[in-house]
Amino acid sequence: MSQRTIAEKITCTGIGLHSGAPVQLTLHPARSGSGVTFVRTDLAHPVEIPARHDAVTSTHLATTIGIGDATIGTVEHLLSALYALGIDNVRIEVDGPEIPVMDGSAAPFVYLLRSAGLFDQRSERRSMRICEALEIRDGDRHIRIEPGNGLSIDYAVDFSHPAIGRQEMRGIELDPATYEREISRARTFGFLRDVEALWRADLAKGGNLSNTVVMDDDRVLNEEGLRFADEFVRHKVLDLIGDFALLGMPIAGHVTACRAGHALHHALVTKILETPEAWVVEGLVSPIPDTAERLPAGAPVPA
Repeated sequence: MSQRTIAEKITCTGIGLHSGAPVQLTLHPARSGSGVTFVRTDLAHPVEIPARHDAVTSTHLATTIGIGDATIGTVEHLLSALYALGIDNVRIEVDGPEIPVMDGSAAPFVYLLRSAGLFDQRSERRSMRICEALEIRDGDRHIRIEPGNGLSIDYAVDFSHPAIGRQEMRGIELDPATYEREISRARTFGFLRDVEALWRADLAKGGNLSNTVVMDDDRVLNEEGLRFADEFVRHKVLDLIGDFALLGMPIAGHVTACRAGHALHHALVTKILETPEAWVVEGLVSPIPDTAERLPAGAPVPA
């Protein structure tokens, strides 16, 4: 398969989940082999941050990447949409320390990317195929990957809350249509008691019922209710796909996760890359550059 970028530049605005401040996000087409690169444009000197596992600086509440003091938080929803639509190369400029939360799901980013258009490039895509099983365990939480065709996922969550309980999704075979229909619209969620603690800590200032599913001790507080009866586990699958995008290439393997989260997702991504005997790379064999190359204004879509 060929590498893919977007057909044209596109911009959106929103608010940061934690800062509550306005954020502008601009996506640019990028050359073959350049990968996904985030750029903090609000700093005195713009800082480029490659979307790679070794750029992760925090997995607390969301996935944050950075270089030095320059960080960008909540990258997983946008990365999830990019991965699911097969977009390999894009330059992402953001004028703040967070990706806008939008409605708390990846659906607005899917719409944004579809609106920009997808452009297949001439260069061949490389991908990773798992050959040996790898696993991370942390008490009753675990995540495992084993050989499989394409990326397939079994995920389970278990919360002692009447609105959630135990939810499972099994046999999710990732493709754009399945992702858009079954995964992309699932929103991030939280408990009212935790949200209030975050507010006191000067966090989650942009969180509200329009971008987060919020529950008190008994029920979902959002007036419109849930988009899916099992929206909670679907959002965890969405997060997993975004965190796996930090591998830097598509992966073929079957993932089984139970009560996992960003920290375990990242731990497995790291273990995969630190265990080269457990996988092979198919397709492109030349090295991929670390950062995306800026295209001159008015340049044609790159090949």
